[in-house]
Amino acid sequence: MKISARNVLPGKVAAIHKGPVTTEVTLELAPGLQIVSTITTHSAEALGLKEGAQAFGVIKASNVMLAVDE
Repeated sequence: MKISARNVLPGKVAAIHKGPVTTEVTLELAPGLQIVSTITTHSAEALGLKEGAQAFGVIKASNVMLAVDE
């Protein structure tokens, strides 16, 4: 796989919550460290995602916002 994004995080699919239009996929990067992606259900099916399968989280953003709790 070749991709221009610099932030490619390998992991294992920990959970899939399929909806009629979107699917929420939890990717475990390391024990206790997870990220969640919401993709179209069509894309989730096309990728053949299954719990326990290896996948990559690809993060491509033009900016990152920060906040603090006052």
